[in-house]
Amino acid sequence: MHAKTPTTTPTGEALRRSLDGPFHALKQRWRDEVTADDVVRDTALGMEEARDWTLSKVVELAGRDFVTAGFPTEVGGSGNAAESVANFEMMAMGDLSLTIKSGVQHGLFGGAIVNLGTQWHHETFLPSAIDVSLPGCFAMTELGHGSDVQSLETTITWDATTAEFVVDSPTPTAAKAYIGNAARDGRMAAVFGQLWVDGTHQGVHVVLVPIRDEQGDDLPGVTTGDHGHKGGLLGVDNGTIAFDHVRVPREMLLNRYGGVDADGVYRSDIESKNARFFTMLGTLVRGRICVGGGAASAARKGLTIAVDYANRRRQFRAPGLGEEVHLMDYLTHQRRLLPEVSRAYAYGFAQNELALQLQRITDAAGSDPVAARELETRAAGMKATLTRWANDTLQTCREACGGAGFMSDNGITLARQDADIFATFEGDNTVLLQLVAKALLLDYKSTWGDMDLRGTAQKTAKLIGTTVLERTTARSVIERLVAAADLKPEAERIRMRGWHVSLFEFREQHTVEGLAQRMRAAAKEKDSFAATNACQTHMLEAARAHIDRVVLEAFIEGIAECDDDYIRALLVKVCDLYALATIEANRAWYLEHEAFEPRRSKAVTAEVDKLVGELRGRSQELVEGLGVPVGWLHHPTAAVPALIP
Repeated sequence: MHAKTPTTTPTGEALRRSLDGPFHALKQRWRDEVTADDVVRDTALGMEEARDWTLSKVVELAGRDFVTAGFPTEVGGSGNAAESVANFEMMAMGDLSLTIKSGVQHGLFGGAIVNLGTQWHHETFLPSAIDVSLPGCFAMTELGHGSDVQSLETTITWDATTAEFVVDSPTPTAAKAYIGNAARDGRMAAVFGQLWVDGTHQGVHVVLVPIRDEQGDDLPGVTTGDHGHKGGLLGVDNGTIAFDHVRVPREMLLNRYGGVDADGVYRSDIESKNARFFTMLGTLVRGRICVGGGAASAARKGLTIAVDYANRRRQFRAPGLGEEVHLMDYLTHQRRLLPEVSRAYAYGFAQNELALQLQRITDAAGSDPVAARELETRAAGMKATLTRWANDTLQTCREACGGAGFMSDNGITLARQDADIFATFEGDNTVLLQLVAKALLLDYKSTWGDMDLRGTAQKTAKLIGTTVLERTTARSVIERLVAAADLKPEAERIRMRGWHVSLFEFREQHTVEGLAQRMRAAAKEKDSFAATNACQTHMLEAARAHIDRVVLEAFIEGIAECDDDYIRALLVKVCDLYALATIEANRAWYLEHEAFEPRRSKAVTAEVDKLVGELRGRSQELVEGLGVPVGWLHHPTAAVPALIP
């Protein structure tokens, strides 16, 4: 099933360069210098062997500066926050356990120190976090609370007599759960808990707590557990952590946004506990961006394998011909795979823009809170969209390869089982889409994190008029495309980008406005929870419509930045397929809302059929452009079945 040659066609290379965008040099370094031995796990490894392999490879990659972007250079970092996202995406093309192990160590544990700590924390802990000599945990989730972080039960209590914080798990449900590095390798944890100072509750804060000694034994007052064998990510040692009045010095609290000073007084520049909480969580948005990008990388790998297989596997003979037909020559097979390839490109361009937006917000250092909330909203929506798509697409790829796709050595099944959890960690997808919808209703004027539906309804009810959609990228280009489409007769618009944009915008605006009306009505009901609860499915649809529009605009921007006429023309056709396949998937909504007539709905389907046929001849180059190194498609020692000559 894997490609027979490591070479890439000129078209594939040019597509790859375009899709990599501003991160091409960084990603190409991975392709040039990292081998399958570095990043592809043998599927035959058991759980403990997989854990050993994963830890050793994270250490090796850190030593080669492949996973150190996003840290201050003065403590051993290299590169910026946007580049750390690109590194995460490349690692995910190799192995997702390795990706998540590094994500826990560098993105979450290290990221918490970077974003929530002060210079002292940076100098004291970051060098050893970067080189993994101090394996760390990100201890947020508890058995009783996951998405509802504000209701965590773990307590962090200030003891003025000893100038220490006392960390405690007061109930069984307060135990930290599903924590990466907790079962075996972790030596320290960034622990989220409720801070109490002199009897006053100051909200959720984070404190660094040593959990094991140098021999790997639990420290006094700390009890760790091992979740054992999981449905995927066997290389990550997920486990539980419980604390029994564990004491740590005052300096161990990550106090960038609030802490206890040397006089024992709590101080914070952010007066509101609620605002302080969401400011702290907002600094951790990079992890959510990385998870979406990592899932998309796994889907790219699956598509590369499946399309390559379909271009060589033959099945049944055409009437009157002696040779059997390639799978990719069948319309149904084109329909299964090529729209997903077009989505891979669309999401790739959107992910690039999201990473650049992260960098802009990071550089702004809190000076633009509205832009920061917009980033948080888009990161939530993209994470939900990409992880859902990755899970569905990997299943499609497995089925498209038949029995060969079910062989572990062929690379799809491991990615499929490892990507499964991406739909619920770093934020449950359903919850994240609700956050997106609420931000759209409130126009970024209020924090996206408040999950009180009644409060959202009440705030929405106070809004006057409707919000005009602001185009995200390539504004002038999009406006010209829309104007050009408006001048054409209806029958000639089907492949006009302006028509696509108008339909995407219409769906988003109509859905959001309809939701706002329902929420206003719900705010007036006596049982406002039941009324707003009934709006939840509408919220999900509004969020999906918003992300679809943002992704299309990012694709348009990516095409506009391509300076190769031939590649630009090919990308235009791929974008046509993405847009029309998305319209087709939502055509029931468009028909219900009279956006077009049944005849036009049938024409959209016919055009998608035509487009996949036109792109069939470029399918191999298109998956080459997705950027997965050929050598990473399976483990180098795997006995891949020689099913294809």
